[in-house]
Amino acid sequence: MSTLPLAGRTIAVPESREIEVFAALLERRGARVVRCPLVAIRDAPDPAPVLHWSRRLAAGELDDLILLTGEGLRRILSCIERNEPALRAQFVAALGRMRKIARGPKPARVLRELGMKADIAAERPTTEGVIASMRSLDLRRRGVGVQLYGTEPNRPLMDFLDRAGAVAAAVAPYVYADAADEEAVRSLIGQLHDGGVDAIAFTSSAQIERLIAVGSEEGARSALANTLVAAIGPVVADTLRRHGIEARLMPEESFFLKPLTSVLEEALSEGHRPAPPP
Repeated sequence: MSTLPLAGRTIAVPESREIEVFAALLERRGARVVRCPLVAIRDAPDPAPVLHWSRRLAAGELDDLILLTGEGLRRILSCIERNEPALRAQFVAALGRMRKIARGPKPARVLRELGMKADIAAERPTTEGVIASMRSLDLRRRGVGVQLYGTEPNRPLMDFLDRAGAVAAAVAPYVYADAADEEAVRSLIGQLHDGGVDAIAFTSSAQIERLIAVGSEEGARSALANTLVAAIGPVVADTLRRHGIEARLMPEESFFLKPLTSVLEEALSEGHRPAPPP
């Protein structure tokens, strides 16, 4: 009999970019992993708007930068390196001088890789947390760069900046694309509905939206009622809640794959099977 904490458990992983990293963390603990990457992250199809925005930042036109994801800053830098490498040094220098607001630990980590740190960390790693952290700032006539996640326009944040008198400049350096084909997604929904999956761990809101796009909101709610739903952080948990689905597991502070693995291990280890949802 295996002594691994997740032996005999089946966990669905809809992650794409780091799917093998996440799967390995779970498999080392004995879990059977159902891999079904629901979305993929792609560079913005047209680099021109990203480069135009980057030139403005490099020229000192922006006073503040709101980083909503670590992936976004990485994609901006890679776009510069591919298309206009001479711009990188000026961009990084300007980035170091401006006030940087990070939504959560991932953009803060990318800044550290550049030898920088966030000047303001959101009180909570959500759009509402970013807004709360900036309410006391005088933003009148300040140029504020906003790195969006995907192509989501984030109206609450942009409206807040407009009301505060800021001159906002948004950039969308990447897009979400479908990864698994619909047949694979329907197969996952079937396994969830039949109770063949002990837990599913969502790591982005886009994964939830894709599951619902294929299986419908009602179908997703019905399927997920039979499994333990985990979210990597509050943004993902809020997306689930908006669709009538409750995340019953989430790391308390650090919203990364290892803490997510730890809460899954704690909930699903031998002798600690969670109670069914209400």
